[in-house]
Order: sequence, then structure tokens, then C-alpha cells
Amino acid sequence: MTPPINEGSVVPRFRTGIGVDAHAYSVDHDRPMWLAGLLWPNEIGIEAHSDGDVAVHAICDALFAAAGLGDLGTNFGTARPEYRDASGLQLLAETIQLLSNAGYLISNVAVQIIGNRPKIGSRRSEAVAAISSALGGADVSISATTTDGLGFTGEGRGIAAIASALIYSSF
Repeated sequence: MTPPINEGSVVPRFRTGIGVDAHAYSVDHDRPMWLAGLLWPNEIGIEAHSDGDVAVHAICDALFAAAGLGDLGTNFGTARPEYRDASGLQLLAETIQLLSNAGYLISNVAVQIIGNRPKIGSRRSEAVAAISSALGGADVSISATTTDGLGFTGEGRGIAAIASALIYSSF
């Protein structure tokens, strides 16, 4: 959501941030897969302190970076037992609250998921809607890629995501 700029008004101050997250697939075949705010049935989940949603975690990190509020570990890290198995959507909601308290609103976020599975295309619009809703209606873009067999994502051992965020001062 780009802020309106009216004649005679103060131009909002924009800030950008980048976030990255990566995790290995779980050895526990019963661990659920959460990605881009969605449960992916019949997929093996991610080893992580929380739900392992790399897309949402990368978005949180991008938002924290843009606002100068630390990172995912600073705000929700393993030293905070209350975030054990927390959902990515819960983390997004708390991230939005921290941004709001700091005087920022979200213009848009973009995230690219890097891995062989799950295939994002068939659920892209559903994932965009879930994340946008969690972000209070902010514009969201989701893309996905493989690494053509290179690295731990290409070898099928894990999944990663990189996100960017554009925020602006609400003052």
C-alpha cells in the first residue's frame, strides 16, 4: 500500500530491508510443512525452533532490517521458549505490531522461495492472500525457483527464502 502524497503534505520516509532464511527438511516425516503461511499436506516439514516457514521468516527479517529493529533471532530466537513451534503467521502479526510501535507501515514485500519442493505455482495466490492478510493488506509478491541441483536446496536437503520489504514512516 503506497501512501498517498497530497499537495503540501510531508513526503513519507521510505526504508528498505532484506531478509534470508534457510532450513533443512526434518528427519521426522510426521512434522508438518508450513510455507508462505500455508500448511502443505503430504510434505515433510522443516527442522526449526518455530514452524520453519522460511518465506515468512525471511519477510519478518526484511521488515526488521528495514525498520532497524534487529532480526528474527533478536525478536523471536531460541532463547525465547514461548516461540517454540510458533506459527509464521503469529510471528508476522507480532512483527507488524513492533513495526507499528516504531512508527512504520508496510508498502510491500516480495519473497522468493528457493527449493525443489513444494511446488509453489498451484498455491501462489492462496499464499499471497494469507501473507497479505497477516500483513494488514500490504502488497505481497511471491516467486519461486530451484537451483538446478546446486547446493543444499538443489540437492533436496532443505529450502530457503529471500525477501525484500519497503516500509514508510507513519508520522
